[in-house]
Amino acid sequence: MVEVLNLVKSYFKRGSKEKIKAVDNVSFNIKPREIFALLGPNGAGKTTIIKSVCGLVIPDSGEIRIKGHSVLKERSKALSQISAVLEGNRNLYWRMSVLENMRYFAGIRGKKLTKSKALEILSIVGLEEQANQLVHSLSRGTQQKAAIAVCLACDTEVLLLDEPTLGLDVHSAVEFRSILRSLKEQGKTILLSTHDMNLVEAVADRVAIMNKGKMVICEEKQKLVDIFTARTYRLKLFCDNESKQRLKALGFDGWIEDGNLIELQINLPSSRKLYDLIDTFRLNNIEIESIEKEMVNFEKIFISYTRE
Repeated sequence: MVEVLNLVKSYFKRGSKEKIKAVDNVSFNIKPREIFALLGPNGAGKTTIIKSVCGLVIPDSGEIRIKGHSVLKERSKALSQISAVLEGNRNLYWRMSVLENMRYFAGIRGKKLTKSKALEILSIVGLEEQANQLVHSLSRGTQQKAAIAVCLACDTEVLLLDEPTLGLDVHSAVEFRSILRSLKEQGKTILLSTHDMNLVEAVADRVAIMNKGKMVICEEKQKLVDIFTARTYRLKLFCDNESKQRLKALGFDGWIEDGNLIELQINLPSSRKLYDLIDTFRLNNIEIESIEKEMVNFEKIFISYTRE
């Protein structure tokens, strides 16, 4: 549905002739009816990629295709397939109501939005009662919901959502997960850029992690979770002072100590290495009280890959 091929984009440093690569030879594709999460710290290049897909930024090199149409060579055909919520909430006319914004933006895309369809969309995002309110009178979180409603009013197959939960309270952010699942069931393909790791863990099918303009990894979300779950263990060891010294000599540190009971978290390259670890402790007379496979949240996975 969406193809990004060898994308490169550089900017001049402010007040300098030196160029910085915001996006450095990045490639990925998004399948139909897939929620694809694009992650990375600030400055990783996520927003540049989304703006490039929208045709708002012209890359130095590379290709972007939407349903087979090149954004650079067949701009109208490609961009007719997408609608977007860009970072922040300046995607709307503030002196128009939510409903007027929806009708206006659908209209300039050549689509007639009936009142019943508009109200159906507003019910999805929980804004039925705010339909006729002016956007500038709404709270930050409600403005963000309105921007999402306008995006849905354009009725495109591909949705680009850049930080869509920005400004939403916890309750609204949790509601938004249900909205995304519902959109996927309706056949939408979604490119999601976010710092909300709970959202990624709840809805994403595949995840791409970026750092300093480069793609670090692109993989199915569940595979990433399985990899980290398989190799992260929490051990409780019974150690006297001599055993603690031996543990330090073996290179283990950073444990939590409660008298002679030590709690130690260990990352292993594979689950088979656990047997070698047990043998090491046995040979050094370090008593194992218990071993637990640790449940890993997506935030830990993200931090691990961006740190590496």
